Amino acid sequence: MKKMYKTSLYENHLSLKAKILPFAGYLMPINYEDGIQSEYKAVRNDVGLFDVSHMGQIIINGRDSSKLLKKITVNNIDNLSPGQAHYSALCNHSGGIIDDIIIYKLSEVEYLLVVNGANREKVYDWIKIKNKDSCNIDDKTFKSSLIAIQGPNSREYLEEFLNCKIDLKFYTHKYYTVKSQNILVSRTGYTGELGFELLGKSDGINAAWDYFINKKVKPCGLAVRDILRMEMKYCLYGNDINESITPIEAGLGWIINNQTDFIGKKILIDQK
Repeated sequence: MKKMYKTSLYENHLSLKAKILPFAGYLMPINYEDGIQSEYKAVRNDVGLFDVSHMGQIIINGRDSSKLLKKITVNNIDNLSPGQAHYSALCNHSGGIIDDIIIYKLSEVEYLLVVNGANREKVYDWIKIKNKDSCNIDDKTFKSSLIAIQGPNSREYLEEFLNCKIDLKFYTHKYYTVKSQNILVSRTGYTGELGFELLGKSDGINAAWDYFINKKVKPCGLAVRDILRMEMKYCLYGNDINESITPIEAGLGWIINNQTDFIGKKILIDQK
């Protein structure tokens, strides 16, 4: 039987009486005692809090990191400046989607890839195989945690937590210091609402989780996240996309950039 992982917030979910089920190799909260409808209303009308630490976090670092990413992803990494992010995909040689990902440009030579938890090992191995340019590839998944605070009032709660004004634009990110720790805050999420994601060492992220819970922010599970993302027509890997479906067939042609010579390009351009 394959080992099931637990996020650093697992005990917190138990104390909040979450329904726990296996998902993407992890024991994850599906919903909490107040139910999915309550969580849905919180995110759409106020604010909700998600543990998404099951998502893979891979760092690519080195002088040729952008060259590698232009080869393995369909969106043009040259369009990003440090502090920006974009949605992209890795494709196989037939144009099928290995995974849909978000790429964060941390500096001119360093990028963070947030990948689907169930695909983490597959993506990591694919990148290592295609890395011909001596880039450093580091899987940081088990060294950090990731939470998302989502909803129309999420900025207010986050500003109170960080004790500063947050003016991040959509798909931008910035480091903030919390108790001597750097936490990456990005204006991203998978709900379609105003929202932010916080990534950093587990103790710092867990402290953020406790702060928001103590402020009565409603914890939300993966079931309501699925409902929220479907309303916004966001794809879910394994449901709507997989290695036999191309970005064109999935309605994701808008992320394909003709300027780069990425794997699977000819097939995708012909389809487009």
